[in-house]
Amino acid sequence: MKNRIRILATTDMHGYIYPHRYNDNEETQNGCARLKTLIDLYRDESTILIDNGDVLQGSPLQFYHFAREEEEVAPITKVMNAMNYDYISLGNHDFNYGEEALLKHLDSLKMPCLTSNVIHRGKPLGPTYAIREINGVKIALFGVVTHRIPTWEKPGNIKHFRFRDAFQTAKRTVELIQRLERPDYIIGIYHGSFERDPRTGISYNKENGENQAYQMCREIDGLDVLITGHTHGELSGTLFSTAYAQAGKNAEALACVDIYTDTHMIEPRVLKADTRPDEGIMDLVQTTEDKCQEWLDTPLGKNKVNLLIEDEFEARLHKSQLATFLNIVQREMSGADLSGVSLFQNAPGFGSVITMRQLVSTYIYPNSLIVLRINGAILREYLEKTAEFWSVDQTGIIVNPRFITPKKKMYFYDMIDGIEYDIRVSNDIGHRITRLLYQGQEVTDDMEFTIVVSNYRAAGGSEYQMLKKGELVRDCMNDMVEEIALWIIQHHVIDFEPVNNIHIYR
Repeated sequence: MKNRIRILATTDMHGYIYPHRYNDNEETQNGCARLKTLIDLYRDESTILIDNGDVLQGSPLQFYHFAREEEEVAPITKVMNAMNYDYISLGNHDFNYGEEALLKHLDSLKMPCLTSNVIHRGKPLGPTYAIREINGVKIALFGVVTHRIPTWEKPGNIKHFRFRDAFQTAKRTVELIQRLERPDYIIGIYHGSFERDPRTGISYNKENGENQAYQMCREIDGLDVLITGHTHGELSGTLFSTAYAQAGKNAEALACVDIYTDTHMIEPRVLKADTRPDEGIMDLVQTTEDKCQEWLDTPLGKNKVNLLIEDEFEARLHKSQLATFLNIVQREMSGADLSGVSLFQNAPGFGSVITMRQLVSTYIYPNSLIVLRINGAILREYLEKTAEFWSVDQTGIIVNPRFITPKKKMYFYDMIDGIEYDIRVSNDIGHRITRLLYQGQEVTDDMEFTIVVSNYRAAGGSEYQMLKKGELVRDCMNDMVEEIALWIIQHHVIDFEPVNNIHIYR
């Protein structure tokens, strides 16, 4: 259309290509194959197609690739080339498999990466901005990623990377574009989202710089469109004269922003990927998919304990024995006194025969483990933080709403083995741990312990800054999924007495 420029944007696809779940192969309304058909329906000669990052990690197919076929180009990389993106930016999870994997992905792509606030070996990873002219209209585009990545990522994965503040970079870039280019429209691509509700202005959580979209819309003059991501929600609207759109997660939706150049109206919306899957996209990586499916059905061992997750809420309120099992593995492989784990959202757990399919669907992140030496004061602070996950209303104990909106953060809640403790949810935050015992004795502030947690937690991820006070004892470099698989293979059968050491009261 002559008087309309269209921006199409994907985000947080996390390597999902096929329209099915990997834990049971049931059909789903997501995947790049469906998105390709949707994109083809909406794309014309006046369209710019963008991806906003988090593509390399997430799906079992991508996990299989990095576990078994690292020398090949990743499936999602091949698919993105076939989808003919114009530009991409990066997300925090694109660093999860390390520098070599990320650079190979970028080198194999046919389109430029616009992430300019990431410095690699002293130089910006991507260009400061790009210029496109469509029907005589000048469009400027730039990309930034949340600068909080060093808080979560393994240091070895980002050894040669530095991260500049996303907001400050975006502001300076818009000012530079206005001064040098004088474009008709400026499009920002930001792998981050809103720190405040864009409708009310009310802060979601503690503002720590992870999400800065509200500040960008409010304080950056001349930013016409902001493509957001990271929090996995579907969003669209206009805030402080900036149109914004965010396309959810796992290739389930497409952001569409129409700019009407004759009226200067900008219309953002989100389109569901409910179209038929593109056969060519699926055929492109079918060989790897077939190998992955065979690998996922590989039996690892047997199980005599109830390790299935049937209710996400109950699994945390009454401590699923899946958490106990993961803590058993972590303590045995690390030798630590204590172990802390979270259960990931939608984790199915393990049946009587355990397969890789169940394992990679249950433990979805490429974490490694860190052993820390902490004292009783840090331990109590850690437990008080995880107790913030709970709240109360007239019905009883509920999940604190701040871990539901704007993004479900079920992984915030940790369950710790090696101790016994009580949580009184109706007490004030910071005073909810009413009993804390180690080997039958009340824990005092000066007691010392070793504790094993994921590298994400040890780095202070999800507000657990107190763990950064601990002394590093050991960095267990192996991937957690590999360690769990090895434990199951070596032990053949999972069988232990249930441990009910966490007691939660209203």
